[in-house]
Amino acid sequence: MFEPLERVIVKHPNEAFISQAHIGEEWQKLNYLSEPDFEEAQREYAEFLALLKQYVPTVDYLPESKDVSMDSIYAHDPVKFTPEGAILLKSGKKLRQPEAEVYRKFLADKDIPILGELSGDATADGGDIVWLDERVLAIGNGYRTNPEAISQIKNMTAHLVDEFIEVQLPHADGEEECLHLMSFISMVDKDLAVVYSPLMPVAFRKKLIEKGIRLIEVPKDEYDNLGCNVLALAPRICLMVAGNEETKKQLLAAGATVYEYKGEEISVKGTGGPTCLTSPVIRKAY
Repeated sequence: MFEPLERVIVKHPNEAFISQAHIGEEWQKLNYLSEPDFEEAQREYAEFLALLKQYVPTVDYLPESKDVSMDSIYAHDPVKFTPEGAILLKSGKKLRQPEAEVYRKFLADKDIPILGELSGDATADGGDIVWLDERVLAIGNGYRTNPEAISQIKNMTAHLVDEFIEVQLPHADGEEECLHLMSFISMVDKDLAVVYSPLMPVAFRKKLIEKGIRLIEVPKDEYDNLGCNVLALAPRICLMVAGNEETKKQLLAAGATVYEYKGEEISVKGTGGPTCLTSPVIRKAY
């Protein structure tokens, strides 16, 4: 999740938010912090895309669909990519479950292979699945991702994974809030991660340190501003929401390059930072 990003799937607010009227109908039932402004969201997204395209050769856009909500702007959650293709997930948030079918058709149209899909009672969000490196996979067990999904994903990826880590997620702010594994860790290099330690299980935090991963500690006020949600465009080349000065300072001191975008409408209000806005299809080490 830190190698150079070659191809990524996103969804523009024109196709996700659609209009101010559409936002007005949906934002409260989806538990947004407040109502996003459609025109400002378009401006923010243009800035976000311009930064993304500086490093990513191929950007694919999900289409508008009457079957999904405005949450579909967070393109990361309905699938997770492996070296052999996508795993279609079934979101733990029921209002987002139809997104997997939209993805199925989209991937077929783009000739992107599907490795497998969840079945039965399994539920999982992409935000709970973190590749610590190319052979180590961590999955959060919480309100969005259940044990059955973890078992199925483990079986699907057994030939690709040397170490599979199950991380017990905390209750935190409750079942209705979105706490993913990626809420408190972003890998930005093989030996560097941005974390919010107050939410990290002790065993998982110790394991990261044992693996030689340096931890950039995000303060509480910046965690609330999505400071822990950092997208690696390449090793130590980071994209994050503006306004997280202490986290940015630590990243710069660790030798990282940091790009920022104004994300009040497209990220903060829906609690979905740059990793949530993007679904990396291909990362390739040089």
